[in-house]
Amino acid sequence: MKVYKGKRLGEGELDTGSDVVVTVSKDGGIDKHLAHHVYHSPTGFSWGYGSSGPADLARSILWDLFGKEPPRPLYMRFKDKFVSAWKVSWEMTSKEITEWITKEYNKNYCNHLMSTDLSDPRD
Repeated sequence: MKVYKGKRLGEGELDTGSDVVVTVSKDGGIDKHLAHHVYHSPTGFSWGYGSSGPADLARSILWDLFGKEPPRPLYMRFKDKFVSAWKVSWEMTSKEITEWITKEYNKNYCNHLMSTDLSDPRD
């Protein structure tokens, strides 16, 4: 199981100019920085609101989880549901993410994302 964590290094809870640290660890291993797959925000990750930094964070978390670029509707929904609500620090597991996808979509869709390089059949 993977664990994704983030924390702000600045003082303000919603200080979008603060430096942030986002890590991922697998099966209790060493935390590593989450790769930023730049698309919406060339300046980096953020959370706690619904703009470009949170969109790239949602996209990068799901990209790390599935090992490929996630469909835009999925990562934008993930951003709206979770990333935009996170405060100064947060933590989320791969299990929580896959359970949410299974609940919101279905188990077959989640399995599709985990097992194939094909694009989303609903796109």
